[in-house]
Amino acid sequence: MVSYLSGFRKILLTVVKNTVLFSLLLFTACGNSASITKGKPVTIENTDNPYRKGINTGADRFWLYLPALRGKKVGVTTNQTGVVTTQDTVRELETNKIVLQPRQHHLVDFLLSKKINLQTIYAPEHGFRGTADAGELVKDGKDTQTGLPITSLYGNNKKPSAEQLAGIEVMVFDIQDVGARFYTYISTLHYVMEACAEQHIPLIVLDRPNPNGSIVDGPVLEKEFSSFVGMHPIPVLHGMTIGEYAQMINGEKWLKDGIQCELTVIPCSYYRREFYYSLPVKPSPNLPNDQAINLYASLCLFEGTNVSVGRGTDKQFQIYGSPDLPGDDYYFTPGPNEGAKNPPYNGVMCFGKDLSEVRRVHKLEIKWLIDAYQNTTDKSKFFTSFFTKLAGTKTLQEQIEAGMDESDIRRSWETGIDTFKEMRKQYLIYGK
Repeated sequence: MVSYLSGFRKILLTVVKNTVLFSLLLFTACGNSASITKGKPVTIENTDNPYRKGINTGADRFWLYLPALRGKKVGVTTNQTGVVTTQDTVRELETNKIVLQPRQHHLVDFLLSKKINLQTIYAPEHGFRGTADAGELVKDGKDTQTGLPITSLYGNNKKPSAEQLAGIEVMVFDIQDVGARFYTYISTLHYVMEACAEQHIPLIVLDRPNPNGSIVDGPVLEKEFSSFVGMHPIPVLHGMTIGEYAQMINGEKWLKDGIQCELTVIPCSYYRREFYYSLPVKPSPNLPNDQAINLYASLCLFEGTNVSVGRGTDKQFQIYGSPDLPGDDYYFTPGPNEGAKNPPYNGVMCFGKDLSEVRRVHKLEIKWLIDAYQNTTDKSKFFTSFFTKLAGTKTLQEQIEAGMDESDIRRSWETGIDTFKEMRKQYLIYGK
């Protein structure tokens, strides 16, 4: 297995062991750390500001990656979710005491403030600022706030070319994932890893918690249905952080021709996958809150049907409906808004269900999909060709069309999920 601290091992080992350097980088001295053992996951413990409460993302632990960036020409693959929280000293007016207060910065702004030589921003679907519609073509350009060039990694240019990586000596990847196979940020991760491997550019992944990290569920993708919304044989909900998934891509040799990237993962601290984690920034325009993020994987399967998931409303991925469903429960009318300039059924009344108040789900829920199919007026128009790409198999559609019971459908996933979990063990950083 490839160690997730393979790149810059000597530099990072020096940083971890050197508590004097820690005290210079932090506002308070840090404790001891675990040793780095080749081939095994590493947990770096007690190296965080003791006044900092809660989970620290990889980006927050800047003292672990800044030394590897200094003096290098750096590229950064990120979007609006790439934020860094620092502890700034301020004076309280009432007590006149100096205290620490958290302050949030965008990763790009933070790296520039630390005199890191950023060359280019590489942006995934929805763009660098995260405002583009799903599937919308995002053009290359320049960030108006920093003046840095932006290279879009969506549309016809999903993988950065050798020319687009020219001069880059280190690549940083920091994007918040939501734990679903068809969320395209992990496909962007694959292509960035592949391009870096081909150009011999070390990659540092700043890890972030998976808000659905305790869920492993759904059919495992079959190779013939591989696409940008599902590239590898994993379930719909994979239960891994983006750093763990990067290790799996590398370890399973899923990159082109089995090449491997020089990969470093900066792990989160004080995090376990069963922890509840509320995202500080919405990861894409149509995932506005924790409820939408939790329901996303279950409702996204509707994107391969004639049913709306609420794009063009203020309850995206928290409602579903269509003109072909019964009108005795709940209705809504989509209209243009941020992230949905021309939503499905624009201006047309849709009938369905409001799930904005349902309890948090802990599995891939298919009961709503089955119910909608059974109640639609014209079943022949229910599924689209996109459904098999989202499901990663033809089987799920065939099972629903045949009227198979939900429990029997779920049992058909068990062997694939068990095989995946066994493979997954060696890449986990935060427990089972």
